[in-house]
Amino acid sequence: MADAGELYMSWRWQHDSADAGVWVIPGAEVDRIVSRVRAALPGTSVAGIESALTTGELADYNSEHDLAQALSRTLLPHRLAAQLYDLYVRGVRPHIRIQPSPRTAQIPWELLAPDPGLRLLDIADLSQLAPAGLVSAPGITARSWAETRDLPVVTVLDPRVPGFRADSALGSVLGRMSPELPLARHISRYLLENCLRPAVSDPVEIFRRQDQDRGWLSETLRAGASRLLYVGHVTAAAPESGRSEDARLHLTCTADTEGFAPPERTHRPLSAKDLILGTHTLADHPHTGPDLWPMPSRVALIACESGGDLRFGEPLGLLAAMLNGGAELITVGRWPLPTDLAFERFAATPSTRHPLQDNICAIDTAHNSPDPISTLMHWQRDRAAAWRETHSLCDSPLLWAAFATVTTTR
Repeated sequence: MADAGELYMSWRWQHDSADAGVWVIPGAEVDRIVSRVRAALPGTSVAGIESALTTGELADYNSEHDLAQALSRTLLPHRLAAQLYDLYVRGVRPHIRIQPSPRTAQIPWELLAPDPGLRLLDIADLSQLAPAGLVSAPGITARSWAETRDLPVVTVLDPRVPGFRADSALGSVLGRMSPELPLARHISRYLLENCLRPAVSDPVEIFRRQDQDRGWLSETLRAGASRLLYVGHVTAAAPESGRSEDARLHLTCTADTEGFAPPERTHRPLSAKDLILGTHTLADHPHTGPDLWPMPSRVALIACESGGDLRFGEPLGLLAAMLNGGAELITVGRWPLPTDLAFERFAATPSTRHPLQDNICAIDTAHNSPDPISTLMHWQRDRAAAWRETHSLCDSPLLWAAFATVTTTR
């Protein structure tokens, strides 16, 4: 897809198994549906999260389904819909790889409803294709899952950001962890295999750590890793700034740590610019970002708008940095993510339900499987079925449709 006033869209089929196509969607129609989606998404403020969980279109099944049908009418070309439906009735599920334009980067493509009750995720597996300019850049060292799958899993789970209390803007996203909670139980499965980094004897010890700064991350990744699972805070730059490289990952780095991002209180974030440039211009003998932080084959960034650089004409944010570092598959957040506490506080979710933790477990399970896209899509189809049957906010697409899995062409 390409933005040029109107939205220009083309598609083709692998091995030319069906006719390719080109479509143009009037810009005014695209702007209307994009504005409607953005109005339904959680904001970064408490009020914005409360609105999405109470009155937003994604919080009610009927209004969400109406939005999904409007998305399909606007963004799914009739010829392509007919081709997909033909495969659907024949029992064939294709894999659609979408390369969105900046204007459409937050669209939850999985939710499109070509017919009442039928979603695009029921018809196909979906992923997003990384911009060609990123994966074709010279000097990128690709890391293959087949070759590295037996290496350790590096985890950064809700790290303590210096200078920020647990209930502050950069505080805890998971809350107090205990052994019986879903994510702790999920992590405990790795302990017998001794494949976690940091290595712990108690799964609770891996959460809210204070020793996971950029130096630790560099040393741990350079020692070899199969996957990286990050759950925490990402601060995305505003698209209108034109500075996607200012996207920041929050670890336990103190303000006196060397880096490109300005300090925030007693903390210096790790920016996309750091991950790309390394210590260029900062040290007498600089190292590149990929040398300092070589990315494993698969990366999960479970954080608010961690895929925000797709909204830029020149995506040079965290997603680009991970690809530049060698990753070949990355799952990122399209929009701000409501926490389990937000669900409980604003939507009266039972304390026995943990929507965010459930999503993290599902993404990590998918990344540990031979076919992560198919595995994650199977889970999302289950969520969509539960949403259709129960209309419970815990099953709403506010969380499970927030994530996009971006792959390279390698």
